[in-house]
Parts: sequence; structure tokens; C-alpha cells
Amino acid sequence: MRMESRGSKRENKPPVPNPQYPIPITPYPQYPTPNTSMPWSRIISGIVAIALALVAVLLGGWYFTIMLAIVVFLGQQEYFDLVRTRGILPAAKTTLFLSQVLLVTCTVDSNLVDAVMPIAGTFICFYLLFQPKMATIADVSASIMGLFYVGYLPSYWVRLRSIGTTAISNLPLGGYWPGSLTDILEERNFASLPQGLKITVLTFLCIWAADIGAYTIGKFFGKTRLSDISPKKTVEGAVFGISASLAVALAGAYYLHLPKFLLTGTILGLLIGLASLLGDLTESMLKRDAGVKDSGQLIPGHGGILDRTDSYIFTAPLVYYFVTLILPLLSQ
Repeated sequence: MRMESRGSKRENKPPVPNPQYPIPITPYPQYPTPNTSMPWSRIISGIVAIALALVAVLLGGWYFTIMLAIVVFLGQQEYFDLVRTRGILPAAKTTLFLSQVLLVTCTVDSNLVDAVMPIAGTFICFYLLFQPKMATIADVSASIMGLFYVGYLPSYWVRLRSIGTTAISNLPLGGYWPGSLTDILEERNFASLPQGLKITVLTFLCIWAADIGAYTIGKFFGKTRLSDISPKKTVEGAVFGISASLAVALAGAYYLHLPKFLLTGTILGLLIGLASLLGDLTESMLKRDAGVKDSGQLIPGHGGILDRTDSYIFTAPLVYYFVTLILPLLSQ
């Protein structure tokens, strides 16, 4: 057997530099500059979503409820898909059905929703109680959260839109048809529209301003991370988004002749801007816990339904109670 000496093995030692032939210093790799342009798929799908939302809001009544019911149904399915990634088995079908009942009840008589909600929660617990496999605390909690987060809270959009609309005037624009595209902008005709329609449109405009402003400024100029929950969100984008919501709310409060429009517009703009940001971060928290980037792939350039509508979830109830409770006090 051939024996090798201890020093005969080749060792992987770095070469000794020769002063006459210096080793060139390799620079750090130059990564390509990130593409800051907004993809056309995001722009087109955003325009289509805005157009559909405006049509639904203007039509009101059952048209608005049906459109919202579709969004709630798809959003809840995405929510339960996120929940299942954690090994949780929610009462998905039961919750989906009860959420639709909530929306229908809210359209018929919004006062009954507060009675339907606890009954629906009780029914979900009853359903899980008699499953072959014993339900866990997480199963019950996720189901009730799905009913509340993607069912009960969105139903406030129906309540908000129906303010000032009589039970028999579920026609488009509350029974008013404009004679031309500019006719609706006339103060005399605009004042006759239901308050719920005007406030809902204003709320949508504030949300869109906040979302677009935060996304654009954050993408091009954002440097300070806002939260570890959503690494792409920046303080600069959040501040500009809230400021954009504030500007739109002030302009809307002035145009709608809301009482003390400076104070009303300021409160409303800040409320919508902060609620929009809270909804965005909450949905990001759910996705982060589930370990996914998007809640779905339904909307090109945006992700899923929840990715596109998270800013609306907490906004509707806050605006509704501001209009019904705070606004009358400001008008005194």
C-alpha cells in the first residue's frame, strides 16, 4: 500500500499576492435598477374595478347589494384559504351563507342586522359543535372572525348607501335620472340626491386617493419602512396617502355643503385615511401569518379580492357612525 506523506495532499490555500502583479479588486455586483413603472395590468384592472364600483354605488338598492355580495363571497373564500394554511378547519360554507343573509337583511331592514349577527354566530358554533371531528378554539375563532371581518363589517356599506333613501326608491340614483352627464353636477339637482349616495361616493374617492397616493409616493420616494408586517409600505407613502384623503374630504365637504366643512372634512379625511391604512395592514398581517404574498390571483396586478378591498373593510362602519352620530352634533 502506497503511503502518502502528511504534506503531500494539496491544500486549497489562497494564492499569495505578488506585488508586481496585484490581484484586481472585484467590485460589488451591480443589481439592475428596479422597475418603478406601474404595470399596465394593474392600471387597467384598477380602472375596471373603479368603474364597476361607481356603477354599483350610483345604482344603489339591490344592484349595490348584489355587487357587494359577490365581493364578500370571493373575499371570504380567500380569507378561509389563508386560514387553512395554518391547519385550521373553519365552518366556511356556513359562514359564507350567513354572510349573504346579513347583506340581504341589511338591504331589507338594516335594523335587523344587529339581531342577525349574534344568531349567525350562535349557528356557526352549533354547526362546529356537531362535526365528526371535535372543533378547536382556532376553528371557532377563525369562523367567527370570517363572519365579522368579511361579512358584518362590509355590510355597513349597504347601510351607508341607504341613508336618506326611502324603502320604495331603490331605483338608480334614488329615483332620479340626470338629463345629461353635466346635469347631475348642477347644485339644484345634486342636492336632491340621497345623502347616502353622496357620502358613499365621497368615501370611495377618499379611499382611492389614499391608496393611489400611498402606492405612488411609497414606490418612488419611500425610504422609511412603516411596519415589519408589510415591508413595502413606507412612512412617506402612508403620510401622503392620509394627506390625499384629507384633501379630497375637504373638497367634498365644501362641495356637499356639510356643516362646518373645514372641521367635518378634516375629521372625515383623517378617519378614512387611517381606516384605509389599518385595513391594509390587517390584511397584510393575515397574509404574513399564512406565509403568502397575495390573498389570491383574481385581479391582474393587484392579487386577490382582499388585496384590492382591504382598505374598505374598516372604513364603512366608521364613516356610517360619523354621519349618523357625529355629523348631527356638528350641525347644531
